[in-house]
Amino acid sequence: MEWLMLIIAGLLEMVWAIGMKYSQGFTKLLPSVLTILGMMASFYFLSLSLKSLPLGTAYAIWTGIGTVGTAILGVMLFEEPVNALRVICIGFIVVGIAGLKVVSSH
Repeated sequence: MEWLMLIIAGLLEMVWAIGMKYSQGFTKLLPSVLTILGMMASFYFLSLSLKSLPLGTAYAIWTGIGTVGTAILGVMLFEEPVNALRVICIGFIVVGIAGLKVVSSH
């Protein structure tokens, strides 16, 4: 269950990161509110996962899910540049996330 909480927290991190872009520096009300709610929910689910997962593992996976997902959504939603080196670097993050899950004792 703690891994599900961590995955939800990571997905919500993507929500608030993308929300910050749409909020335009917190100058647009609805995207700003959704961003803040996403942050609160993301931290809440992360805190639930930390009841039994090691802090370093959980935090790295949480940020990794958010980083990879946000990078992919940045390309899809905002036409951010994509090239082979960027894809390789994102792949390294995915490998790191998978590695941390495999070596975790929980």
